Formats: sequence, C-alpha cells, structure tokens
Amino acid sequence: MKSLIYEKALGGRSGLIGMLVLAALLLIIFPIFLDTFRLNLMGRYLSLAFVAIALVLCWGYGGILSLGQGVFWGLGGYCMAAFLKLEAARNIANEAGTDQINALTTVGLPDFMDWNQITELPWFWYPFKNFPLTLALMFLIPTVLAYIIGVAMFKRRVSGVYFAIITQALCWIMELLFVTRQGWTGGINGITDLRTLLGWDFMNGEHWTGQRLVYFITVIMIGVCIILGRLILTSKLGKLLVALRDTEDRVRFSGYDVASFKTFIFCIAAAMSALGGGLFVMNVGFMSPKLVTIEPSIYMVIFCAVGGRMSLIGAVYGTLVVSYGRTYFSEQFPELWLFALGGVFILVTVIFPKGLAGIVESATPWLGKVFSKTGEQQGSQPPAEAVGT
Repeated sequence: MKSLIYEKALGGRSGLIGMLVLAALLLIIFPIFLDTFRLNLMGRYLSLAFVAIALVLCWGYGGILSLGQGVFWGLGGYCMAAFLKLEAARNIANEAGTDQINALTTVGLPDFMDWNQITELPWFWYPFKNFPLTLALMFLIPTVLAYIIGVAMFKRRVSGVYFAIITQALCWIMELLFVTRQGWTGGINGITDLRTLLGWDFMNGEHWTGQRLVYFITVIMIGVCIILGRLILTSKLGKLLVALRDTEDRVRFSGYDVASFKTFIFCIAAAMSALGGGLFVMNVGFMSPKLVTIEPSIYMVIFCAVGGRMSLIGAVYGTLVVSYGRTYFSEQFPELWLFALGGVFILVTVIFPKGLAGIVESATPWLGKVFSKTGEQQGSQPPAEAVGT
C-alpha cells in the first residue's frame, strides 16, 4: 500500500496523468508547434518553475513560507551572468585586434566596469573566469546564504509570518546592493549582452543548437528537480517535513533537531532556485536587479499556490498558466492585469486551496466512475447481430 506521503507527492493516478501530459507538452507539442520565439518564452517560464518546485518543498511540505525565494534565484543568475560577461569581454578583445588584446584580456573588464572607471577586475570576480568553479558557486553562494538565514532564524524559532517578512526584506536588501554597486554588478541595467558559453552561441534562434537546445536543457533540469523532490518527499525526511509543518512542538519533544531539518530543506530549495536563475540567463541573455525585487518573489509564490503547493508537477503547471496569462493579458489589458492576478490568487486561496492539482485530483475519480459506468453499460448490451433477430 502506498504511504500517505507517497500519494501526496505523486498525486496517485492524477499525478501520473499530469506528469505524462506535462512531458508530452514540453518534449513533443511545444517544440513541434511553437516557433523559436514562443519556445524561448516557454523556456523563460520554466526557469521560474524551479522556484515554484522549491516552494512546494519548503512551503507546501515544510511549512516555511519564503517571500524572498527570488533572491536565491537571482544569485544563481548573477553567477552565471558573471562568467558569461567575462567570456564576452574576452571575445570583444579578440575581435578588437592584436593592438588591444593584451590591454583588454589582461584586465578582463566587462563594459560596465570600464564605464565606471574601474581599472582592475575585483578579486571576487576572478573565480567566475572558470566555468566549473562558476557552476559550483552558482549553487554554493545561495545555499550558504540560505544556511545562514536558516540557522539565524530557525534556531530562534522564528517562523510563520515573521519569517516571511524577513525573507521579503532580504529582496529589498539584495536589490539595493546590486543597484548601488554599479561598477561591480552593472547597476540598474544589470549584466547584459550575454551570448556565448565556452564558444557556444546559445542565443542563436535560427539553429536547433541555439535557443532550442537551451529549452531542452531547461526541460531536462526541471525533470531532475521533480525526481529529486519526489525522492525527498517519499523518504523519511518527507514524512518528517509534514510532521514539522503540522505538529512542530511534538516533533521537537520527540528529540529531533527541528532547526536543522528546516535549515536543510531551506538550503535544498535555495539550490533549486539558483539552478533556475542560471538557466534563465541562458534563455534571455541578461540578468537585472529588477528580477531580484519583491515583486518577482511574490509571483513565484503565486505560481506555487495556483499549481498546488502540495504538488511538484502542479507547480510547473501553475508557473506556465500564470506566466502565459501574465504575458497575454498584460499586452491586451495592461491596466487590468494586476487586478486579474489578485483576483486569481484570492479565488485559488478561498475556493481552490489545493490549486490546479487539487482540481485534477478531485475530477479524476469522477471521470473514472463515468468511464467505468459507460463501459459497464456497453458491456451489458446484446451484440448487434442479436438485436435484429
């Protein structure tokens, strides 16, 4: 018999159906029927879905509502953007000619540093010259920050709305840091004009090795995160997370280190979010401090709530539905879009608290009964040859 946590993680039959439909959409239907621009748009949406999946783990199952999850997503994006910008600076030096190669490549300065009269690459930029080290830092920096926050907050038993407010304030701090340190981060414009990764032109929209390949990489990484999330939720840790969410004091009195478990799942969520940020940069070719503000983090919570905060697959659906709706309605009805989004969030919270996953889960048994009754009625009818005799 499946355990309760297993059924919640997979959603039973409805979860299997949702997973198969999602795989068909992402791997077959979208690549065949969407042009490169629209497919790239889906890749951008999916890069946000990493945060929604992370929120399912830390909010849906762990009871940790983070309103600043976009910070970890943004840090991952800035790490990837830093490496790509240094490569772009080297490419510019090579194209400039022999006379300027030594001056430009020795310093290795991005254009925004040159504009701000910085004559030497800051020491903390040097690790981003190496791609494997960049990948490690892309996960390490957000995870370490999440660990510091987790230890500082959970050891003091800060939770609920207080923790949510603190993480929201973190967004404002990071935005201020990225904007004011213009010579180091590109300021309000961010890090732009990113096109190549180790010589690979990933922004090429005319060939399948460009943007389409980035899209498929994003889809594969989404699948990896869903599998990792399921492994966590179907393990003893998953059961403990639910217990922490519902009866934290009882778990603490049983001898478990509640703060350590909360910190661990918060760090896992930060690492997942950072992966999404790095892939976002690969999909769009830039990173901006506007993407680390409070507003994107609130959107990410809405993605999770609409899809279903107890469903890993539902989080992806919620991201795609809300993001596409935001793009479409903001173009058609720009003045009404925010009101519509607020109405959707209220509707989901009050009427459909389990989100899209809950609706599908409720409809699946009913559809099964309808089809089974139809089959029984067809089986009880006499053969066509016997009707006329």
